[in-house]
Amino acid sequence: MIYAENIFLCIVVPLAVSLLFVRGGAKRFVLSFLIGMGICLVGAYISGFLSLAVDMTTEEVSVFLSPIVEEIAKLLPLLFYLHVFRPEDDAVFLCAIAIGVGFATFENCCYILTAGAESLPYTLVRGLAVGVMHVVSMLVLAFGLVLIRRFRVVSLAGIVGALSLSMTFHALYNLLVSQPGLSSVIGYVLPLATAGVLYLPFRRLMLPSV
Repeated sequence: MIYAENIFLCIVVPLAVSLLFVRGGAKRFVLSFLIGMGICLVGAYISGFLSLAVDMTTEEVSVFLSPIVEEIAKLLPLLFYLHVFRPEDDAVFLCAIAIGVGFATFENCCYILTAGAESLPYTLVRGLAVGVMHVVSMLVLAFGLVLIRRFRVVSLAGIVGALSLSMTFHALYNLLVSQPGLSSVIGYVLPLATAGVLYLPFRRLMLPSV
């Protein structure tokens, strides 16, 4: 048993203090990173409560429930930032990536403390597969939000469409890695392969950094 709240506080406190001394893009990244960590913790509470309420197994939660809860939770602060502050496209991507990195970092810390870090293959999988998956899911959301804003078709349908893509990618990864053998290998490769595919359109959409 681990105490996730204690781990959360241990990581958050120095990062929160650093906000007093950074500005610009660095400040947005650190703040978004902290938000991503908080979403991870709250998402775990919500998924745990719902899994007990509907009597789901751990595998069913990871495939059917967690992608919905976690991707909605990650979308909400990004939507708030987009509609209240109306940032440039590069700032949207920066915050989306930082939220994904913060979520993945806290989740990986908790899992490694639970299972141990003795196995190098396990830790590599956590970083290269699970960690990258959360970053890619946020990139998908950011791409969707930026594109619908650029084409001036911001609507509930467009937002739900971007969210659905993110949820589908997350659920597909969880489904693939839930089965041993070739299915797991494909699942582990999927996040890095998708990140590679997204790199070129990201470079084309990204405005010069400020």
